[in-house]
Formats: sequence, structure tokens, C-alpha cells
Amino acid sequence: MRRIIGTALQTFLEWTTILLMVSLAVVVIVGVFFRMFGSSLSWYDEVAAIQLSWVTYYGAALAALRRRHIGFDSVLLSLPMPWRMGAVVVAEVIVIGFFYLMATTGLQVLEVLQGDRLVSLTWMPVQITQSVIPIGAVLFILAELISLPDYWRSAKLGISLEHPEIHEEERA
Repeated sequence: MRRIIGTALQTFLEWTTILLMVSLAVVVIVGVFFRMFGSSLSWYDEVAAIQLSWVTYYGAALAALRRRHIGFDSVLLSLPMPWRMGAVVVAEVIVIGFFYLMATTGLQVLEVLQGDRLVSLTWMPVQITQSVIPIGAVLFILAELISLPDYWRSAKLGISLEHPEIHEEERA
């Protein structure tokens, strides 16, 4: 069941990130094109900045699901066994705790932003554009929890996720 949910979440995050990146590229290219011909669009830079933050949040959740964020595998794997697994637990508690705080604070921010609209697109509520904060935080937590069993197993076996090529060479 965890694998099915993990695969579904990975597919969702991959396609969402791809679509966001493509739409960001289109917005920037259109904005540059219009500016080149002396008719700047009033909205493109504000929209592009929002899209970049969305790409960042969804991409971060995808990286978390794949366990590809910046880490210290070399330091972790150099610890003796009971300390290593304790460090994994501490790190996971800190990361998940941080994103829990980010999700709850993001919801509070959305309440504060109620009624605000974008400057250049006055029909767009700021709450929609900033909803990525709590949504991204929840997606990051889900990604951490789904990928934790495999990460736990790798840490226990002393397999580096940062340098998988080392383990491929050892097996060959």
C-alpha cells in the first residue's frame, strides 16, 4: 500500500513540477517577447515569481520523496550503529517538526491574507497564490513519511543515498 501511495505521489509531484516549470518558462518568454517590442505586460513578473515559489515547494517535496535533499550521508554512515539510527530519528523528527510548524503557520498566514488580491491581477486572491506554503509543507511531510522505511533500511545497511555509485562498484 505504501508503495502504491508513494508511486502515485511521485507521479503527481513529477507532473505538477513539470507543468509548473513549463508554464513558468512560457510566462517568462511571453513577458520578454512583449517587453522586447515595447509593450510590457504588467502581470508577468509577479506571476513568474509566484510560479517560481510553487516550483520550489513542489520540487522540494519531490526531492524529499526521492531522498535527494542535501544530506550528510558520509557523516551519518561513519557513526557506529546505535548512534547512526538515533541520528536518523533525530533528523526526521526535526525535519517533520519544522514542516509541521510551516504548515500550521502557513494556514495562519492564509487567514491574515483573506481579502487581499494580487497587485497586477486584482481578480486573483493572494490566499490562492500563498496556499502553496501549507500544501507544500504537508506534501513534504508525506514524502518524508513514505520514504522513511527505505531510508531507514539503507541507513541500517550503511548504504549511501548520496553516492549510490560507490555501492554499484562494490557489487560489481
